[in-house]
Amino acid sequence: KATHLYIHSGASLWGPLKELWETVDGAVLRRQQESVHLLDLQLKKNKPHFLSLFKNPPKSAEQREKVRKASTEGIAIQGQQGSRLLPEQLLTEAFILSDLFDIGELAALELLLAGEHQQPHFPGLTRGLVAVLLYWDGKLCVANSLRTLIQSRHGKTFTLDLSGELVALTTRFTDELMSQGLTKRILTLVSEISVTREFERLQKERGLGNEKHRKEVSDLIKECRQALADSLFSWTCQSPLTKDDTLAVIGHLETVTAQADGSLDSVNLALVMALLYCLDVSFVEQGTEDREDLLQALPLLTERQYVAAVHNRLMDGQPWKLPGLQAVCRLAWALSLRVLSQLPQGSALVEFTEADEALADQALLGDVFLFMKEGMLGCESFAQEEFYVRRLHSLITDFLALMPMKVKQLRNRADEDARLVHMSLQMDSELPSSVRKDLEHLMILIGEFYSKDTFGLELGLEFWCPTESLQHTSLQGSYLGMALQRPPHKQVVLSKFVRQMGDLLPSTLYISYLRMLKGLANGPQCAHYCFSLLKTNGATHSDNIQGVSGSPVSWEHFFHSLMLYHENLRRDLPNPDAAHYRHPPLRGITQRELEGLTSFLQLLTTIITWSENARLALCEHPQWTPVVVMLGLLQCSVPPVLKAEVLHCLAAFGKSPEIAASLWQSLEYTQILQTVRAPGQRQAAGIEVELNEIESSCEEYPLTRGFCHLISTLVESSLPVNLGAGLRVPGFQPYLNFLRDSVFLPFPTRAYRRPAEKWEVADSVLEVFHKLLRDYEPQPPDFVQEMVELQGEQVHADKPPGHSIMFHLLNDSPMLALCLSLLEEGVRQLDTYAPFPGKKHLESAVLHCLCLLDLTLQKEGVFMDLLRESQASLLVSPLEQLLQGVSPQTRRADHIVNIARYLYHSSSNPEAAFQSAKILRRIANYPNIQIRLVGDFTHDQAVSDKLMAGFVECLDNEEAEEGTEKGDDPQKKVARIRHETQIHILNLLITSLELKTPNLALYLLGYEVKKPVSSTNLQDPGQDLALGVDFCLHAILSLLQRGTERRSGPVLTQQAPHLAELCYQVIYQLCACPNTSGPTMRYLRTSQDFLYSHLQHLPFILPSNQIAALSQMSWLMKTAAIELRVTSLNRQRSHTQRLVSLLLDDQPHTQHTADGESGIEEETRSVSGFLHFDTVSKVRRKLLSVLDAIDFSQDMPELLQLDFFERTQIEQVISNCEHVNEQGHTVCNIKLLHRVLVAEVNALQGMAAIGQRPLLMEEVNSILQQVVERNRVRRSLSAKRHALQSWRSLVETLLTACPADLIPADDRQLIIRDLLLDLHDKVLSEDAAGELMPIVAGAVFTLTAHLSQSVLSEQQQCVGLEASSGFASIANSALHLILRKLLDFILCTGGGYQRLRAHLYGSLLYYLQIAQKPEEPDTLQTAGKAMWERLTAPEDGFSKLQKENLAIIENYGKALMEVVCRDACDGHEISRMLALAVLDRILTIDRQNQWLVYICNSGYLRSVVESLRQDDTTLQNILTPQPPLLKPLYLYESKMALLTRVAKTGQGAVELLRCGVVAQLIEFFTNILLPTLRLFQVILTSTTMNHHQGAAQVLQWLIVHADTIQSLLRCQDLSMGALQELSLLTGIISKTALPGALEMGGEVSSAAPMEFQGHINRFQRLCLSLLGRVAGSERERLLKQAEIAAPGESTERREEMEVAMQQVCANIMEYCQTLLLQSSAQAQFSICLFSPSGSEPADLSSTLPSMTYSRAPSLALILYLLKNSAAEFFRFHQSHRQSLGKLQSLDQLPPEELKELCQGLVSGQGGVEKISSVQRSLLAKRRLVQLINNRAKLLALSFYIIETCLFVLWRHLEYYLLHCTPADPKDSLLPGLSLYRSRLMDNSLGGLQASGGRGLGLSRVSQQDLDLLKSDMAAGFGEALQRKLLEVESLYSQVRSRYTFIQALVRRIRGLLRQTKS
Repeated sequence: KATHLYIHSGASLWGPLKELWETVDGAVLRRQQESVHLLDLQLKKNKPHFLSLFKNPPKSAEQREKVRKASTEGIAIQGQQGSRLLPEQLLTEAFILSDLFDIGELAALELLLAGEHQQPHFPGLTRGLVAVLLYWDGKLCVANSLRTLIQSRHGKTFTLDLSGELVALTTRFTDELMSQGLTKRILTLVSEISVTREFERLQKERGLGNEKHRKEVSDLIKECRQALADSLFSWTCQSPLTKDDTLAVIGHLETVTAQADGSLDSVNLALVMALLYCLDVSFVEQGTEDREDLLQALPLLTERQYVAAVHNRLMDGQPWKLPGLQAVCRLAWALSLRVLSQLPQGSALVEFTEADEALADQALLGDVFLFMKEGMLGCESFAQEEFYVRRLHSLITDFLALMPMKVKQLRNRADEDARLVHMSLQMDSELPSSVRKDLEHLMILIGEFYSKDTFGLELGLEFWCPTESLQHTSLQGSYLGMALQRPPHKQVVLSKFVRQMGDLLPSTLYISYLRMLKGLANGPQCAHYCFSLLKTNGATHSDNIQGVSGSPVSWEHFFHSLMLYHENLRRDLPNPDAAHYRHPPLRGITQRELEGLTSFLQLLTTIITWSENARLALCEHPQWTPVVVMLGLLQCSVPPVLKAEVLHCLAAFGKSPEIAASLWQSLEYTQILQTVRAPGQRQAAGIEVELNEIESSCEEYPLTRGFCHLISTLVESSLPVNLGAGLRVPGFQPYLNFLRDSVFLPFPTRAYRRPAEKWEVADSVLEVFHKLLRDYEPQPPDFVQEMVELQGEQVHADKPPGHSIMFHLLNDSPMLALCLSLLEEGVRQLDTYAPFPGKKHLESAVLHCLCLLDLTLQKEGVFMDLLRESQASLLVSPLEQLLQGVSPQTRRADHIVNIARYLYHSSSNPEAAFQSAKILRRIANYPNIQIRLVGDFTHDQAVSDKLMAGFVECLDNEEAEEGTEKGDDPQKKVARIRHETQIHILNLLITSLELKTPNLALYLLGYEVKKPVSSTNLQDPGQDLALGVDFCLHAILSLLQRGTERRSGPVLTQQAPHLAELCYQVIYQLCACPNTSGPTMRYLRTSQDFLYSHLQHLPFILPSNQIAALSQMSWLMKTAAIELRVTSLNRQRSHTQRLVSLLLDDQPHTQHTADGESGIEEETRSVSGFLHFDTVSKVRRKLLSVLDAIDFSQDMPELLQLDFFERTQIEQVISNCEHVNEQGHTVCNIKLLHRVLVAEVNALQGMAAIGQRPLLMEEVNSILQQVVERNRVRRSLSAKRHALQSWRSLVETLLTACPADLIPADDRQLIIRDLLLDLHDKVLSEDAAGELMPIVAGAVFTLTAHLSQSVLSEQQQCVGLEASSGFASIANSALHLILRKLLDFILCTGGGYQRLRAHLYGSLLYYLQIAQKPEEPDTLQTAGKAMWERLTAPEDGFSKLQKENLAIIENYGKALMEVVCRDACDGHEISRMLALAVLDRILTIDRQNQWLVYICNSGYLRSVVESLRQDDTTLQNILTPQPPLLKPLYLYESKMALLTRVAKTGQGAVELLRCGVVAQLIEFFTNILLPTLRLFQVILTSTTMNHHQGAAQVLQWLIVHADTIQSLLRCQDLSMGALQELSLLTGIISKTALPGALEMGGEVSSAAPMEFQGHINRFQRLCLSLLGRVAGSERERLLKQAEIAAPGESTERREEMEVAMQQVCANIMEYCQTLLLQSSAQAQFSICLFSPSGSEPADLSSTLPSMTYSRAPSLALILYLLKNSAAEFFRFHQSHRQSLGKLQSLDQLPPEELKELCQGLVSGQGGVEKISSVQRSLLAKRRLVQLINNRAKLLALSFYIIETCLFVLWRHLEYYLLHCTPADPKDSLLPGLSLYRSRLMDNSLGGLQASGGRGLGLSRVSQQDLDLLKSDMAAGFGEALQRKLLEVESLYSQVRSRYTFIQALVRRIRGLLRQTKS
């Protein structure tokens, strides 16, 4: 039981011995590879145990002292540091144990400690009781090892086919043991050890526990004795014993006594057989090749003393305790002497060999044959051992063949006796006392011996001589020229014996002769010979001595007699109503005749059971008609025993379906079971009466059992539907009712004379129910009430019997109640562990009950569905609910618990445990039942422990074997059943884990069910004594862990692949489920090191079961991914590191040196890296070798080739039979398909169909095979998908979730390179299955993304170090290779896989990003370099890589362009967006514009532009309050981005205008504005040549959407988005106003001059008022607002706002400047945009909002803007310099500052804390570059604003101060009003009619205004400002090439303000 080795010090009396046995077992019986070496080590180490067999270490005073002090001083324990204090109680127990077994005190203490450790495996036992078990288990291990070692020797009887090296080792070792007196030691031990004696000793010291413990101890003791005796037996089978040893065995046998029933026990039987093999010379006759060597070694031939000693000992007159045993030994010796006398070597032994006759006589006097039958065959273990059977066979046949005279004497004696008996009967005197029955005993022995043939040897064949013609013995020579093979002499003699014994047979021997024939007919060939013998005996020959009809032993005679009996008894048939029927007259048959008939019927049954020919020949014989006669006899008054035999005989006939059908009709006709009542008949007749009146009063039920057996056989062959038609409602129902109501339901309450018969009755009737239900499939007609016509009226038809049983089991019926109480009774009986009568039948009955429940659960779904659909009025409840009912016996709801308790008995009843597991698994699918079950299972602690132990025992079973072949070997079958049980339990766990808590799985696996699951603390069994039990989790782990320490890896994955797969799945589910994940992963990590020890054995390669191997790896990898994620999150660095390096290292690491093995990686080392240069030291990375193990190719089954069926229809049928199985695969139900097809074939009518039938069936078969293959392919593909998916998730976890610094950047890139290249190689191979591509594409995407990230972060770290070698750690060549494969992959996906290509486009984008130059800080120094320097600078890595990338892309030419463009134009949204992005990216780097030309020429560009029209409606839908999806919006943005990219080149912009892009966009306009604006801006910037055309088109667009644009410009709430829009919009407006737009505009304006003009004026006005807001009034408020709105992102937000506002100002100033320039080149003709007022209002925003846009702003605004911008310029400049400084000394920055810098880029609270320092500095660096570039932009904008402001100011001042003529104040009635009017420069804004309106507006300016202007300006534009401006220029001009622009303007303005107006 206890398999766990090495506990504490291993208990020297148990641990090492257990290990010894495992090694011996592994080497000899399991033939493991490296075992010979290990075995040698173990044998050397344990030799003392064998030499002093079973001797215990002696007690000693010093040990006693040491143990006594252990409680105070402590005691040292091997393998642990320090010493350990042990409790007093333990020491007291140790002394008791020491006295009990007489062993050393330390050994006793060790056993107790070991017992304590093993306690969890033995629920309910104390450590002392476990220690008792361990003590005997240790002994048994030695005995078993000894037996196995001896069995492996080479010798004369058998061979195990082991390697020569191993046999030499074991032979040498065992020879030495033998020479040291092994035989005598074994004989002593066998005598000394006895169960009763041991039990007395144990009883005294309370060393015996519950029934199970008692049984286990007694079993261990018995097995020890048996193994010792078997060792001696195995030795004598192979090699002779010495003289002394042989005599010692004889000496032991002299004292042997028999058991109560007269038989030997199995130990003594083994010793008897050992002696018989010692005396065996029969092997001499077999001509084996090593015969000579064996003869040399035989002391019988070579040692005279040996023969003399044995001879004298056996001839000795002293009687033995068992005279029969003495007789057997004498007979064996006599036969050996007879053989010796016939050998040439025998001449020297004449004095002994002459005594053979005398010895044989003595043996016969000792009743040798009787003892052989009763003493030896009576022993249960006899038939279990093939070599016992063979030896006894040779003993019997040798006697018959070698001593023919003795046989003749026996026959003569028997004839003589028969005459005496006959006479004494005639004269009525008593029988003579001298009658000996030797021949009768011999015949009965032969009959008994050959009728049991456990091994299918058919040894009886030797008694039948096949070749001689059965009549003419004289015929020799040839038949048709073929020489007849002369049979061996022995066979001729034996067959003569059989025939002659039948001649003139005296009546006294008649029955024993029949019994002998019955034995000899046992077997298919034997039965045939026996049948022929009986046939020919009956033939009347001319030379037949008896003139009568042949021999009394013939068919003729038998059937003739039967018919006579029938004739006679039928006349006596009483009237069934007569009163005396109950006591029928038995005068018909005497006891002697009864025995004769019984023997004959049994012989007949045996022959027809084995031989189908005999069955048909007899049944169809016209004169004998056996079936009719037998059925006739059943109606007569014959003893029930005989009727039972007749029924058994009929059952044997019924084995042939053709006989069965007619047998049903005959059975119904004869009314053996009365199914039709005659009118007026008062009471029933037939078998029912016999059961109730005769059998019940006799308390014996042979007839009932026979009837059940007959029905059981007939049901198997055929179920007649129209049985009894015309007389009753046709069908099987009356029989079923009888079996249920008269046999099954009353069986517990009847009285039984033989207690075992109770269970035999139950078993036989339940067998019928089981068969009926097994073959029943619910069909719709079963639920419709059909009617039949019976004698003119309509009655209800019967349902099929299966339906009826199903109905009873789905109701709370007596039948179900009885089944359940039988289960309860069964488990109660099994729990006593005591043998009781009928145990085997009870177990079988229980098994049938379990099967019935299982079948009901299996079929109830279909049954209830059909019932619901039929709307019949039947009421049924689901069985799983009925099983929750209360049991009447115990008053508790414990039915399911009872079923589960059978698991606890799996060792003795594997099949019951299997069915129990199956039922539990079916029930487990119902979540509501689970919760109740947990309560039931845990309700009673003792039961709960037993249940747990049962589950664990079934799971952790060493005898289970996974096997697919349907072998007949019973041991294999049991092993397979145990394996299936494990599978069901694991599936039960898997199903339950998916349900809500608490569920069965959690309870069984050892998690908390009363408290929260996550609070569980899992521990090793035995650590926490409070637990005291082993859980299923430990069992699963111990299954998986076996062999992990060896190089070959976990044993389970190879030996039971499917089991291993489910075990890994359970572990994965535990790790993946949030509740159980914590405790499980902690336990696996700390106490098991589970993942590491399993992952290091990846990949699992199983050529025989690829699917299972892939699934095992999948679950394991998924678990590993979770583990990596969890340890990374918890910062358990070392754990993560170990796993990461295990999976990714390409350096071999050798941790495995257990058992002197060399490193684990040796075998996997491969020279597979063409890219590595130092391949020698490299090994394949674990992840890659796992990928290698997934075979991407998949062989597809060919299409069906059909001759008869229509393919399309068959495909339809197949798809109708498909369902989704538990694993989620769609598979076809083969059984269902088979049924459908066979029904189709059976439906064909007519002769032609019958002739074609075999061909049709063949085609059905080929279809089924095809579908099986399809199922396999589907399973295989889904296993590959699953494995690849898990591999991908593991890879992604490694790269994403694990801390980045665990894998250095350079390694990371190489790893990704290897993974990418390998993945591509596999997926691009010819035969890669398309189903796997999507997963690969996903993995490629992730990998490329990581590669790109890794390369970029590496460059950021070493910026400025222009690496000469290559671009990054990964060489350019590798990058190109990746790109090529990626493009190949894109091309090879063809048209179908668009979604898959989306991943690949993503990958391509990431890849191309690698060559994109990262943003560099704008240090404002670059402009200093001359143009020339910049042109001649060496090409940097980025542009080089980019150029090479482009070259590779161009190689692919049109094919690639075609695919990408096609995807960009239609298909799935995401693919389209990504394809557009790819186009965008490639166009960026494509300097030659090849792609641009292609998309323009091939019409794809026009297609994209035109698709914008369809986008209009979809985009409008988005504006609904609950927009459906934003996909269309994103798609539109992608399109606009692409068009914008195209527009960046002149050629592209022209092309776009040609495609009518503006026209398209004029058509629709919603707030999808930004992309459009950007596009226009780019077009306006790019079109230099045809600028006017572009500007005019855009202007038109602006005017069409004038309302929207004006509302934008007026917008009150200037958020970030609004500002961005404004900056773009003002930019476009300013660009449309360039000179040259006027001519084009002219054409337009002629069409609608006023409207057009008005719009433009309004734009100008709005722009100027916007300037007022952005530059002055609202600026601070907006920035404040932004900070409040999003305090988290305030800094970045603020920066963006600043940039946007500056941009708006710059654009509007540019617009003003453009307008001024456009109106006229000279100042005096220029228009005025600003009113001549230089005083700033107190608050710029105080003016009324209604007037803000109606009046022209004053020049003061410009002046304000100028001042502000200058101030801001200095602020920005300062900040830019600081940031640059920080960037250059990044390493020296204090951590606080770094944190602050990162804060902007990391979201969430405490986000920065979690980041490693390397990451932190990278982030800080990125942030600084962002800041610097932002400031650079602001500086440029401020500078530009300053320049334009100065220009505008200068133009205005020049006009006002030099050219303006003031209006006279007196012209105006209201000076205030005139001033106001003068500011309404309505017309002055109409810049296009430059001449017209200026007079009107300016005439309003008074001289007073102008003077005021001059003084204000002079004040505002003071020295300080001028100095500032010059300084700005000096600071910034280094960057720009215009040096003195500001200086010039300042000078001019200063001049204007100084001079007086002329």
